[in-house]
Amino acid sequence: MNLPHALPTAPLAPPSHFEAIGGQTAVDRLVDAFYAQMDSRPDATGIRAMHEPDLGHTKAVLRLYLAEWLGGPKGYTAQRGHPRLRMRHAAFPIGVLERDAWLACMGAAMQQTGVPPDLHRVLMVAFFKTADFMRNTPHPPATPANNPKEAS
Repeated sequence: MNLPHALPTAPLAPPSHFEAIGGQTAVDRLVDAFYAQMDSRPDATGIRAMHEPDLGHTKAVLRLYLAEWLGGPKGYTAQRGHPRLRMRHAAFPIGVLERDAWLACMGAAMQQTGVPPDLHRVLMVAFFKTADFMRNTPHPPATPANNPKEAS
């Protein structure tokens, strides 16, 4: 049926990651699960030691940041300005082990809080890019066993 008075409609935009994850309530649960992972995983003791014993303020900041990063409200930028993640983390030695521990905590937290598998995979790729960008310590030195140029 062709209705001459019908208005054309634009296609609906896909939901943001923030909406897909379940909004602010889900982000809050994710942050709590993330820091619970950090407190309980042996591979995360190094990154946990970089934080204050009381995580209240740190959790509040990560809640704001993740909500905005996922496409939700711009509360982080409104309160704290541009994230400047590398600058804000420059005082902490972040290498491959720290990156991987952070990613392990976030991956486990997403699984624990029921982030759908497809979204989990997409977010882990994005988290990896960000976490890898945060590294500020050099790779471990090459040894003859893993560097063919030095082995000869």
